[in-house]
Amino acid sequence: MGFNEGDFLRIEYTTWRAADNSLVYTTDKEVAKKNDAFDEKARYKPELVIVGKGTVIPGIEKELRGMSLNQSKKLELEPKDAFGERSQDAVRVMPLSDFRAREINPYPGMRLDIDGVPVTIKSVNGGRVLVDANHPLAGEKLVCEVKVIAKIDGDKEKVTTFAENYDIPADSVAIEGGVARISFGQKVKKDADYFIHKDVMVAAILKHLPNVSKVVISEEYVREEKEGKKDTEQTAAEK
Repeated sequence: MGFNEGDFLRIEYTTWRAADNSLVYTTDKEVAKKNDAFDEKARYKPELVIVGKGTVIPGIEKELRGMSLNQSKKLELEPKDAFGERSQDAVRVMPLSDFRAREINPYPGMRLDIDGVPVTIKSVNGGRVLVDANHPLAGEKLVCEVKVIAKIDGDKEKVTTFAENYDIPADSVAIEGGVARISFGQKVKKDADYFIHKDVMVAAILKHLPNVSKVVISEEYVREEKEGKKDTEQTAAEK
């Protein structure tokens, strides 16, 4: 069968370091628990991959093109097919004063963004900070298990999947005349994460769905009555 450029897939996958068989990432909660890596804040569910769009590491994306629905594969990936080779050019020394000016107290192992680039602090010595912009898994060989569990067809289904992928499931989705109308009701908690995820979702829809030229968001907010007030009103009604 195989999949083509631009196909929307949902996959389950797990990756380990080949060197010591330690778990790197998994979409399976039970695998995380078995490897003593379970994180209550992490989301364990199949992930959306758009073939050819760099939404998953190159080795997995390449293999997906030749796979079939519900097929599973175990892969051994060289660094170039995972997170790339390590580059010494990505390692540099910065003055500690630069961090102090940003009100940052750097320490070894700290992850942060510097001018939009994710880095790891390797050491802090004598007013000098060694910064590494390589991915933490650069240079590592990986072992992966991957399974294709669904192929998403149709723009409405793709928009629905985008919303679910960014943890803001929509109440309803409709597409007509190039306009995607998405409604979010009470089941979605509209906090800071919601607004960030909503913006990312809209950008992804406009980037990956050429038939959609406009996105209209409808949001529903309902005032929550205080428990004490409800009890008082109920008692008054009973009298």
